[in-house]
Amino acid sequence: MAVSVSKKALGIGLTDAAALLFIFAVPALSHLSALPFYLMDPMRVAVLGALLVSRNWKNGLALAVALPLFSFAVSGHPVFPKCLLIAAELSVNVLLFVWLSRAFCRFSAGRGASALDRASSAPSSGRAAVGAATFLSILLSKVLYYGLKALVLSAGLMQMELISTALWVQLAVAALLSLGFAIWWKK
Repeated sequence: MAVSVSKKALGIGLTDAAALLFIFAVPALSHLSALPFYLMDPMRVAVLGALLVSRNWKNGLALAVALPLFSFAVSGHPVFPKCLLIAAELSVNVLLFVWLSRAFCRFSAGRGASALDRASSAPSSGRAAVGAATFLSILLSKVLYYGLKALVLSAGLMQMELISTALWVQLAVAALLSLGFAIWWKK
């Protein structure tokens, strides 16, 4: 019996494979090049990049959970409690992006379609809505992450600094991702 795979499903599968390969390769790339790629929030880049390519928020949500678990399984890093925190943060990031993009597009265009559905038909307002939704969803998910991390640290489940990557670096990465979303969402 022949199995028929849609182009969309194939595209999502290839996107997911690329995201997993990217996360698998980041430690090696950092080691070989002596550049701290981990500071560039590679899991968020992979999850949001896959969302940008596939336009499928359910897949983005699945990757948000799978990538930290995959990284833990293949490298033991991040430690398991932090792995769960990252999965929660990325999941909230995806959900907030979907919700905010819909809300911002309704507000900017006066209609009910979401950025996921209609940003390409409203070039300037749709792109601005997608960029704003991306930036705000990253910031709000970071607030959740640091709140949960503070609780985990105070419970003694992990021993590390609350903030290990400088806040300005995190803001710069958030701004660049948001700009990328605003530019490439239409394409």
